[in-house]
Amino acid sequence: MQGIRRSALAGVALSMLWSQVARAEDAAPAEGEDDRIIVTGVVTQSYAGTKTDTPLIETPQPITVVTEEMFTAQGAISVSDTLNYVAGVTANTYGPDSRVDGATVRGVDPLQFRDGMRDIFSYYASIRSDPFNFSRIELVRGPASVLFGQGSIGGIINLVSKTPEFETRGSVDLVYGSFDRKEALVDVTGPLVDGLAGRIVARVRDAGTQVDHVPDDRVMIAPSLTWRASDTTEISLIGLYQEDDGGSTSQFLPIVGTLYPNGTNPRLPNNTFIGKPGWDRYDGRLLQGTGIVRQQLATDVTLSLKARYIDSDLTYFTHYPDSYSNPADPYVEGSGGRVIGLYSDASIARMNIFSTDNNMQAKFNTGAAIEHTLLAGIDYSWNEVTKRGGIGYEFIDIYDIDYDALTVPTPDQYATRETQKQLGAYVQDQMRLWDRVSVVLGARRDWVRTGSDSSETRKDHATTLRAGIIGEIGWGFSPFFSYTESFFPIAGTNSSGNAFVPQRGTQYEAGMKWQPDAWTLVTVTGFHIKESNRPIDDPSTPDPTDRTQSGELTTRGFEIEASRNLPGNFDILLNYGYNKLKANDNASAFSYLPRNTASAWGTKTFKVKDGLSLRLGAGVRHNSSSTSVGSWTIRTPAYTLVDALASIDYGDWRFSLNANNLLGETFYASCLARGDCFIGADRNIRATVGVRF
Repeated sequence: MQGIRRSALAGVALSMLWSQVARAEDAAPAEGEDDRIIVTGVVTQSYAGTKTDTPLIETPQPITVVTEEMFTAQGAISVSDTLNYVAGVTANTYGPDSRVDGATVRGVDPLQFRDGMRDIFSYYASIRSDPFNFSRIELVRGPASVLFGQGSIGGIINLVSKTPEFETRGSVDLVYGSFDRKEALVDVTGPLVDGLAGRIVARVRDAGTQVDHVPDDRVMIAPSLTWRASDTTEISLIGLYQEDDGGSTSQFLPIVGTLYPNGTNPRLPNNTFIGKPGWDRYDGRLLQGTGIVRQQLATDVTLSLKARYIDSDLTYFTHYPDSYSNPADPYVEGSGGRVIGLYSDASIARMNIFSTDNNMQAKFNTGAAIEHTLLAGIDYSWNEVTKRGGIGYEFIDIYDIDYDALTVPTPDQYATRETQKQLGAYVQDQMRLWDRVSVVLGARRDWVRTGSDSSETRKDHATTLRAGIIGEIGWGFSPFFSYTESFFPIAGTNSSGNAFVPQRGTQYEAGMKWQPDAWTLVTVTGFHIKESNRPIDDPSTPDPTDRTQSGELTTRGFEIEASRNLPGNFDILLNYGYNKLKANDNASAFSYLPRNTASAWGTKTFKVKDGLSLRLGAGVRHNSSSTSVGSWTIRTPAYTLVDALASIDYGDWRFSLNANNLLGETFYASCLARGDCFIGADRNIRATVGVRF
């Protein structure tokens, strides 16, 4: 890996590239559904809500689009970070987790899609996506099963890949920051020959983290080609190779010794590493290939074909303390609160995924005042996840770990294999009445087969429906109402060895969108969700990986999201979310989630002289306290964080400074009644110098 990284870093440093520069003053978005919609403040169109290029003001569902320019300015390092300033989202639920992108939307874990196709089917079988590879992040709040099949009741995250453009441009950036972070990033695009354009996006990183002995190294390269075979045919091929050399920043520290005092012993510091240096790791390799064909069959008829294959390998070796057997007092009696049990786990995983989504879109009128956009499609996915591993157990002095004495298991004690096949057919009609009212009706049928070595093959099928209406009543106000359903078959088994049953849910939502001009968008919405069979931690066993399923769960809440480009190159985002979560038969099902979240972000650009400008930005994020209920009740305190940006543009050059958690707040992202706490992100400062052509 080190040789690969050195070679790639040298190649990056010598590259001459071209890239698009997103301007803060360019408030009006371009048309289209690709990465050419890049603005700083207000985005007015999205693909994810309807699988058609539809203005947000005509979509009866709240959708947030976070462009690359936005999340870069906000200092996002991971996909989870890109959601820091989105209403209804709790980002980095378990702190800065270097293994997975953790977030909840309306109290529920969202599913992650890439270019409209799901790309994660199992925990700890793949590495995290790189946000630099995406032109924007689309968040659909509420169920999206009718269009995307297996879908979370809370919503989905759709990552939109950067694709080639037919204008030559590019960027090169060098980064240095906290925890000895060193990075080089390149993005080049442009025409190669007549009708053919290419793009290369790459990152090379050599970095540490806030936890000792846990690196965060990466090599990522994503080449792509777009061929405009004719005025009506476009074919895109997108490749990805990514290799991560890392570890787990989640150390599963015991509550007693972090949130709660441990006698006369000191608090365990944020950089505490509980493992064996050089053995603990989260190393992975990811290969992806995607093909997209868009064919205009007639003036108002378009065919879209998509397919992707993913091959992923992951080695996950880790240690974590046993704070689960007795959460209130996990230490060995007579040890003075120092000796604790220690689990070790060695796992090697392989994940293969094939997915395809094919649809046809037709536009027509029924009468002079009714316009239709009819969408019909079929999608299919197959995935297989195999794992082999081993476990161990011993005791350590958590305040004075003898790393050399730690024993490690070999990954040959168990082996598992899980597969899932899904076929879906969907239809949707978007009706535009009198150019003021939009109605969306949709239906879908799914057939799913799930199998594993430890349970019988399970076959499930379901029909899900969607209906929504939004109308413009004047002065930019558009009230909306929607009803949506979700269906989510779950691979794997519960702690008793029985196959999971599908998760089901329904949502009613009503709200108002206000867009008085092209520079303003405000969305206020309230929702009521009912769901059942959500996988949750099993409180009856000490193993934190054991899962069971909930009974009926209810979520009620409302959200406010506002974005505005003000005169004088000033952009502002304001967000608030409230969730009242209730589990009818299991009080711990919604553990650790804050009831209130709020954020504000603003940037101001000052023109110093011709060719020289200064951009300043600042943001505030707040999460209220949260409560986890089990054998005891744990309250995680509220926290408020400050982020900042300072950037200078001088000709083609840009010099920027990002600071997240600027004030160095020490906080806990969540603490669980099962016995462990997850430390929030430390102050992180990064300096970037870049050139754009």
